[in-house]
Amino acid sequence: MSDAVLEPKRTAEAPAQAQRPVPFRGGGFKPVERGGIGLIVFIVLIGLAEMGTRQGWISPLTLPRPSDVFWTLVEFYQTGQLVLNILPSLTRLAVGAAIGAGTGIAIGLMIGLFSYVRAGLVPLVAAIFPIPKIALLPLFVIWFGIDEGSKYALIAFGTFTPTVVATYGAVDNVDRTLIRMGQSFGLSWMSIVRKIVLPGAMPGILSGLRISLAIAIILLVAAEMLGAEYGIGAYILQAGSLYDLDRLFAGVLILSVLGVLMNSAVGWIERRVLAWRV
Repeated sequence: MSDAVLEPKRTAEAPAQAQRPVPFRGGGFKPVERGGIGLIVFIVLIGLAEMGTRQGWISPLTLPRPSDVFWTLVEFYQTGQLVLNILPSLTRLAVGAAIGAGTGIAIGLMIGLFSYVRAGLVPLVAAIFPIPKIALLPLFVIWFGIDEGSKYALIAFGTFTPTVVATYGAVDNVDRTLIRMGQSFGLSWMSIVRKIVLPGAMPGILSGLRISLAIAIILLVAAEMLGAEYGIGAYILQAGSLYDLDRLFAGVLILSVLGVLMNSAVGWIERRVLAWRV
């Protein structure tokens, strides 16, 4: 009797349980964008620095007030010095990084795809990769002169080696099962490279490009500190020699913004090129 009474209740609950939504568990550790959190972190740090310098917790001889740095940037822009210094730096960075990264990606792909090229160039890349590129600046000045050629060469060389290593490492990490599957379906060598190898290696190539562009900014400053009349590096060198911390931190802030913009540009490329990832 009791089983007969309870049976309708169980059948009534069954549809409700069947309609309960199942949470999605297939995200695959995909990064989730949290807009505004990074900006909040910057604002908090700047606020702490401003409060610390105003209250005397931080000596003005070691860290200027962020508000003073801001007004220095405003003056830097209003006098036209910002454009006068940023345009040469952007030109040197664009030309040097384009030459170094473009050549590095091409050589890296050749190393990853051709065994004879790998056997010949990997030892050479391993030999020049750990050399401090800034130490070669006097040599580049001797070879290319003190003008723009030496600056382009330093940035290109410093960008080239990490891009090569990242590129052929990304090619090596492509899933070989996918390549064998393409071969089993009769795809040509060029089709396998274009449809399997390049898309599979692109995440690693772009990650290496982020590092290479950061290195390019560092080498840009080093190159402009030697024989450059205009440029952010020359501006920072002049401010440091005068112990003008407001101008010094203003130049460093410009470099930071430049780095953020370049990182955002690579992120934009990733979203377009790697849209196939889920």
